[in-house]
Amino acid sequence: MRKLYFSNIVAFLFLFATSVFAQSEHHSATSATADSTVAVHGVEATAEHAPGAEAHAEGKVDLGHMIMHHIADDHKWEFAHGIGVHLPVIAYTKDGVKVFSSSKLEDEHGNPVAYEGLILEHGKLHAEDGSHVLDLSITKNVASLLVSAVLLLLIFISVGNAYKERGTKAPKGLQSWLEPIIIFIRDEVVKNSIGEKHYRRFLPYLLTLFFFIWINNLLGLLPGGANVTGNIAVTLVLSVLTLLITNLNGKSTYWGHIFAMPGVPKWLLVILTPVEIIGVFTKPVSLMIRLFANITAGHIIMLSFIGLIFILKIWMVTPVISAFAVFMNIIELLVAFLQAFIFTLLTASYIGSAVEEHHHDDHH
Repeated sequence: MRKLYFSNIVAFLFLFATSVFAQSEHHSATSATADSTVAVHGVEATAEHAPGAEAHAEGKVDLGHMIMHHIADDHKWEFAHGIGVHLPVIAYTKDGVKVFSSSKLEDEHGNPVAYEGLILEHGKLHAEDGSHVLDLSITKNVASLLVSAVLLLLIFISVGNAYKERGTKAPKGLQSWLEPIIIFIRDEVVKNSIGEKHYRRFLPYLLTLFFFIWINNLLGLLPGGANVTGNIAVTLVLSVLTLLITNLNGKSTYWGHIFAMPGVPKWLLVILTPVEIIGVFTKPVSLMIRLFANITAGHIIMLSFIGLIFILKIWMVTPVISAFAVFMNIIELLVAFLQAFIFTLLTASYIGSAVEEHHHDDHH
């Protein structure tokens, strides 16, 4: 247990630092390629050519802009049109750390304006002079992650206390609702994939993984919800955690099948070994893309149905489109569970293949 917990903590800290570095590199690269003159006059240019400005002037709906605005991360959490919360901006610039509300970066009409030498361009924070900016702001996705973390703590502390108080008695309330799901993940997913001997070491992580993805999927379906699991950075961190935990716990049998597959001629290993090594990395990549693509596609489909009402402007089709939207929302509830289940199942199967021991001697 201690070995697993220590490796998880190290992996988490490593990935956090990596994600921050990657984000800073992204901002740096973008800022470096941006012309400084354009940056100085970015306010006027953005105000004149703001996405959807021409469409709004003609009374049209820019459905593409609306969809991208919903599924993308932002420095403002908008629950409905015109109703939202400005989140704190935390930026490290050449002048030091700057902390202020994101409301300072827009005027009363919602157009971007410069403040403290910083400006928002297409949802990204840049310096007016093109210098490097490390954006550590509490964005919409970060805020939603914090909300989901608080929910997970409240739910499972409550369930844990219920088990302490009731012991072996019949569960009640939230405990009775979650117990079948926990037992299902434990017995049908983790134990079946990893085996009786090793599954207990990985059960805490895999249960956390399942409920983290599921709760964030459900939060994303709420009106004004953030698209956390539809963010490639979040699914990247989850998949890299799977990669690290799988390979850090890999036994000699696991590595032997990768570098020296038993029963295979040595000349054929020249072909198979690179393929197996590539497979070590493509498995978590497939996890990352599958979760990201399915959740993002669901949001796009839902918003497209709703946007058709405003594009067609025919009230007769509204009940039909609304019925389809309700149906798709029900499907999305199922998808929210299935994607969490599939991600956890595949992660458990990868870990199971890594910790599997040699069984040939058991038959003799």
